[in-house]
Amino acid sequence: MRAPTPTPAKRSPVWRASEDERARWGSRGGVGGQLDETATEDVLTALKSSPEMARRSPRQQKPIIAAVRVILVWLASHPGDGWQARWECANPDDTLHWIESITRDDPRSLNAKRRVFIDALGCLMLIRFILPSHRLLRTLSSPVLYGKARATFQPDLFALAEQNAQRLQIRKPLRVNALNTLTAIVLHCGRNLDELTFDDFMNLRHAIGRPGGQTRGSISTGWDLVRGIAKIPDAPFHTMRMRGQLSTGEIVDSINLSCRPIRDVIVRYLDERRPALDYSTFSALARVLAAFWADIEAHHPGIDSLHLPNDVAEAWRQRTRTVVRPDGTVRERLAVLNIFVPVRAFYLDIAAWALEDPSWAPWAVPSPVRRSDTEGYMKNKRQVTARMHQRIRDRLPHLTRLSDSVADHLSQQADLLAAGQSAGYEETFEHIGIRYRRLALRVDEIGPARRTVKEPVKVEIVATAERLDLSHLEDEAFWTWAIVETLRHTGVRVEELLELTQLAIVSHRLPDTGEVIPLLQIVPSKTNQERLLVVTPELASVLASVVSRLRAIGGGSIPLVARHDAHERAWGPPLPHLFQRNRDYRSKVIIAGMVNQLLARAWDRMGVCNAADEPIKVTAHDFRRMFATEMVTGGLPIHIAAKILGHNRLVTTQGYTAVFDEELIRSYRAFLDGRRSVRPAEEYREPTNAEWTEFQQHFQTRKLELGDCGRPYATPCSHEHAPLTELNAEWCRSEGVGSMW
Repeated sequence: MRAPTPTPAKRSPVWRASEDERARWGSRGGVGGQLDETATEDVLTALKSSPEMARRSPRQQKPIIAAVRVILVWLASHPGDGWQARWECANPDDTLHWIESITRDDPRSLNAKRRVFIDALGCLMLIRFILPSHRLLRTLSSPVLYGKARATFQPDLFALAEQNAQRLQIRKPLRVNALNTLTAIVLHCGRNLDELTFDDFMNLRHAIGRPGGQTRGSISTGWDLVRGIAKIPDAPFHTMRMRGQLSTGEIVDSINLSCRPIRDVIVRYLDERRPALDYSTFSALARVLAAFWADIEAHHPGIDSLHLPNDVAEAWRQRTRTVVRPDGTVRERLAVLNIFVPVRAFYLDIAAWALEDPSWAPWAVPSPVRRSDTEGYMKNKRQVTARMHQRIRDRLPHLTRLSDSVADHLSQQADLLAAGQSAGYEETFEHIGIRYRRLALRVDEIGPARRTVKEPVKVEIVATAERLDLSHLEDEAFWTWAIVETLRHTGVRVEELLELTQLAIVSHRLPDTGEVIPLLQIVPSKTNQERLLVVTPELASVLASVVSRLRAIGGGSIPLVARHDAHERAWGPPLPHLFQRNRDYRSKVIIAGMVNQLLARAWDRMGVCNAADEPIKVTAHDFRRMFATEMVTGGLPIHIAAKILGHNRLVTTQGYTAVFDEELIRSYRAFLDGRRSVRPAEEYREPTNAEWTEFQQHFQTRKLELGDCGRPYATPCSHEHAPLTELNAEWCRSEGVGSMW
């Protein structure tokens, strides 16, 4: 079995640690705490005089000191320049298995020994003799240790962090987790809260194995608690960790290429192309070219020339046409032209540039992708367009039903929430034939957990014991309804939807009538063109509901939130974005992935299937195509539809519109009516009964003459044909029809 074709590495849109960063956030490398080079007896003296030991009686201190002596003797038997290096050498896996190995002569039970030695290890952490790894701290997971650490290491700073939590109205569970996270960072790095840095938080993020995924809430919440206290920027953590646009070299180097000259020419070529491309398109092109050469190197080690031999080029083309799944099975690659076309353009561009710039001449060589390999490009585009049209034909008939469905679902969730709010704690109530029991909130849950309502309403279905958060469900239903209605009334792109702000709602006064028309301003996005859309009464109602809801959250004004552009990897300024949701204690603009998730759930609730009885899936961009189809089939000139959609070319708009079969029939019948209107009316009179009978007899005669046994033409037949009569011959002569005999 051949080796799989290397594919571009999946990079997070927010962060991917470099080699230096991974080294900095990885192993501590033996760097220890304050007592790292202290003698054994001095360590014991420092331990005895620590605040933690001072709170213990002499009887409680004795087993701790004895356990610490055993630990020190054990560590002293391992190599290292300090105690921290010896600890990492003695316990490289950050486990607690060493307790059993060093206490084999101790007659106590293993559980008793573990309790004493874990307590002793905690005391050593509190005097910063050992700086534990995040993995070890997660293994211990001791709230008691965290509480003692907060009481030991500048408790006034932790008190300030708690005050920040109260100011931000953070619920107790999230607040406790955030404080424990901060305590773990303090124990790990050996510094106090006011000395923490961005690297300390990223160290924890890297340690829990999520360097590029979503941040756990306790990390970002802990960051917010020490803003203004620690040595960190006064900005949310997610804005700090999201890396901007990568350089060309960083993108190419994400796929390790062995041949440096080839790597350099790819980077140089991409730098020439970069100014004319948006970042998303450019990064995709860079990864395609880097993956192309990585595949060549993987199968032909040591190759150092772009001029590929015929057999090498042919082997690469064959590998590219297929994809090897993880289980070893091979399937045909559907988008092979998305690789062939950029690679061919890479070679042809260099050849063209070499005519003007001789420095490109050494790299001007024949392309491994022949013209014939890309001849199906337009055919492939037409096939994609046909699939998109069929996709819209399957979905557009259900659009009105979807609108009614999301509106009904919102009404049901709002009524259920109102019923839950009116019920007392532990009280049972019934709604639409289902009995619920409102759950009593813990003291730590009371507060603006989700500020769409004053207090979260949680219930339990009596029949199934399923628990529901009605506040969250109503909030989700509202935004699903708002997204569906806005998309179907505007046809905007999903990024344009999420960029809408309160400032985008403007008005225009018609000069001739003085009528004021509400407009929706769409900021430049994909085509860098600003456009204005007329706000229909239905859309105005939706936008008014969104504004009213956000003002209730923001205390009379829409919260100002910065939005991250995932395509360009850039943060926008804080603006009153319309499509923002409040999660826990902060507002964030809804991301495109969540939009598609909400739409998918809405379609699933309808249970609509296509002609093949398969569940219909939908994305936000499908609404744009349905909007375009409705406009054009409704009679709007296509050039006006192109302006509304923000298209530069009519061909693009034509590709968006899916013409239905009934539209074809209606158009063709209109064409026939127009053609008949210019002909004499007597040609289209109703035939008389005699004429109709004669017509039918004529075809019966023709069947008799020609035979209707289904035999192939000009072949023998067992059925005898009736000879032509004089009447039939005369009829043929009058009609200008020749005889077959």
